[in-house]
Amino acid sequence: MGWKMEGDFSKHTVKKCVVIAVPHTSWHDFYIGLLIRKIDGVRIHFVGKKELFKWPLGWYLKKVGGISIDRTPGQNKVEAIAKEFEKREELRITIAPEGTRKKVSEWKTGFYYIAKAANVPIIMVAFNFGKKKVTISKPFYPTENIEEDFKFMYSFFKAVKGKVPENSFEPDL
Repeated sequence: MGWKMEGDFSKHTVKKCVVIAVPHTSWHDFYIGLLIRKIDGVRIHFVGKKELFKWPLGWYLKKVGGISIDRTPGQNKVEAIAKEFEKREELRITIAPEGTRKKVSEWKTGFYYIAKAANVPIIMVAFNFGKKKVTISKPFYPTENIEEDFKFMYSFFKAVKGKVPENSFEPDL
């Protein structure tokens, strides 16, 4: 398909982490993510809203590592997902911090607090459709300074264009 990959999961041998994939502008991000996992040979799960896990698509999403979450208000999603890390010897879980495929000006913070609660690193993955390039970061451990941490993570995705360029995340640095 003409894509290039920079970085990889396997050389870091991180058994537990939160993976953030940005920008999330199209359903095409899903199969690109599945291809990356296959190429790298690393099992990576992903979370999605529970509505996606209904028949007939639900069985497939579970088979390829999907974990459904209830996004209705009042749920402690951060704690629930952090507990999944305690239960398993190995868990890499992908979350789209934009929370939607539409244009957003800032990320949701759940992934960050999940990583902190589970004491696991964040690995950033940029899907740059403009350059047909996937870039995978080294593990990043969140600090006590969320503003600086977000500036650092936002800088990783600067000038990255999604499949739908007008919906790409453009960090305000």
